[in-house]
Amino acid sequence: MTTTDNSARIAILGIFVADVAFLAPRLPKIGETIAGSGFAMGPGGKGSNQAVAAARAGGAVTFISKIGRDTFGDMALAAWAREGVTARAPQSATDPTGAAFIYVNDQTGENAVIVYPGAAATLSPADVDEAAAVIEAARVFVTQLEQPVAAARRGLEIARRAGVTTIFNPAPAEPVPEAIYGLCDYIVPNETEAAALTGLPVDTLDDARRVGDALLARGVGTALITLGGRGALFHNRDRSIHLPALSAGTVIDTTGAGDAFVGGFAAALARGEDPVAAARFGGAVAGIAVTRRGTAPAMPTRAEVDALLAKA
Repeated sequence: MTTTDNSARIAILGIFVADVAFLAPRLPKIGETIAGSGFAMGPGGKGSNQAVAAARAGGAVTFISKIGRDTFGDMALAAWAREGVTARAPQSATDPTGAAFIYVNDQTGENAVIVYPGAAATLSPADVDEAAAVIEAARVFVTQLEQPVAAARRGLEIARRAGVTTIFNPAPAEPVPEAIYGLCDYIVPNETEAAALTGLPVDTLDDARRVGDALLARGVGTALITLGGRGALFHNRDRSIHLPALSAGTVIDTTGAGDAFVGGFAAALARGEDPVAAARFGGAVAGIAVTRRGTAPAMPTRAEVDALLAKA
């Protein structure tokens, strides 16, 4: 059982979706039907996954979103209650809860995703303003780009004004207003997202450092670039540290690995860990999550993460 540190308050703005995951050797071509090797349905969505990861890692998490008044909405409420996540997610009577199609390669664990945010697509700056007190009371605020960018920007503005540490996960990759960068204490893109934001390749560690410099030039405090099996790069004006990936076993499903990293990083920051140590903790959370099927259900407890770090 995870012990929650109530002083480690984390506010996360994002979406919930019901993940519908199919295992198969490849994606079908248009007009083709192929046989799958597995199927699962469960709670997902970047923001919600990050909330579960942070809560299992010991954080006191409030999740800000919107869901529908439907079966998938019931799934969301049950998942948050089970994980100890406080939900601030009104239910729409007209818009459905989001859903995601996930293809997982049954040989490599690599994935492809189509996500429909549903009711969370209507999240507006005014909705975020209604949750301002939650954001202002947090030690760490996290958001991404599955909900409208205007809502994400408003959350970052409220957090920055209140002196709350901000983490921006620019996923899925899309252009963002330049003003957002200056609101980010930490920006946490993966290789694809980092390349999309800067127009620069991320093929080598030196490439990642150049990308980090480009993000710092736009006003970001620290660029924390996740590099898949190569680990992550923690890069700011004072330190540039490559953090190797931590292996917890055979990789079977990389879906949600980035969410695991972000949620773990946020939880460690919220309890006052040094940022580099917090990034290592996030890497350990991701290292365990990829050895399990699913997204939110794959997130480890703090005890599991501490055990992996003790062996590293």
